[in-house]
Amino acid sequence: MQKPLALPPELLSGPFTLLEARAQGLGLDQIRRAGAAHVSRGLYRPANWDFDLEAAARALSAATPGAWISHVTAARLRCSMLPPWLADSTELHLSKPRSLPGVRRKGVVGHRVIAAEGEVESVDGILISTRSRTWLDLAKVLPLSDLVCMGDELIRVPRQVFEGRAVPYATVDELRAMVERHPNLQGVVRAREALDLMRVGSDSGPESLLRLAMFDAGIPEPELQIRLRKADPFSPSADLGFRQRRVAIQYDGGHHLGEAQSLSDRRRDKAFEAAGWKVLVFRKDDLEDGFKEATRKIKKTLRSAWVDPAVASGFERAV
Repeated sequence: MQKPLALPPELLSGPFTLLEARAQGLGLDQIRRAGAAHVSRGLYRPANWDFDLEAAARALSAATPGAWISHVTAARLRCSMLPPWLADSTELHLSKPRSLPGVRRKGVVGHRVIAAEGEVESVDGILISTRSRTWLDLAKVLPLSDLVCMGDELIRVPRQVFEGRAVPYATVDELRAMVERHPNLQGVVRAREALDLMRVGSDSGPESLLRLAMFDAGIPEPELQIRLRKADPFSPSADLGFRQRRVAIQYDGGHHLGEAQSLSDRRRDKAFEAAGWKVLVFRKDDLEDGFKEATRKIKKTLRSAWVDPAVASGFERAV
């Protein structure tokens, strides 16, 4: 009876390729004796390994020259905004150029695509579709509203102090140019529709969904990240609002329940109210309702709110 072997520490953290095993002095027989499970062609995993998406994607990328991680897998690795039914997906998506044979690996969803220069990049040793190309790839499966949310995340202006970057991941013009490079890609029509609905200034998925619900309800388009005092960069701001009606709209998600954030929110709302604004605050319950009751409240508030006489006629017709 053959004595079991232990995998070297370098191969215990996640899936590994046959080439990586051979670099550690192991052949196929030694891999089997160590109890490693065969995952796919040239790919193995330690027997007691708990699934980890990044480790699985890294090994899959290394084992498949010329291919790259894409679609849902790419979105999850980048913590992109996804609907709940995809947010915990463990699917492994791998794309190849159409000039190469298709992906034939157990447990892997393969795609043969046309990718332009700059649409695939290497991140921490993993070949992966860019954020923008991932958005376009997911246009095939995401509902329009979720595609808009994901797009708004790409074009929003980040806060340097919190995110360590000051430049958006993409601009609308850049995304539109990419869409036009792929006129025959499945989902491209929905991508074009999403581009027309995307706006810079939505800082979260619920904010985007609230804005879309307002659009569907026939409410005039709001200003996003509206400052109480226009010229003051330190002024309190509202997620959405109508300056001409002095109506501020906030979506307070789960992180707003903390004591410090709640205190900050109250100060923010009181500043608007002291200046004569009406403040509407919506939360998770409104999101789960599809913002039906929220849009009703917004319409009612806009009809009764103060209005700047200079814009009254046009706004009155709209609401």
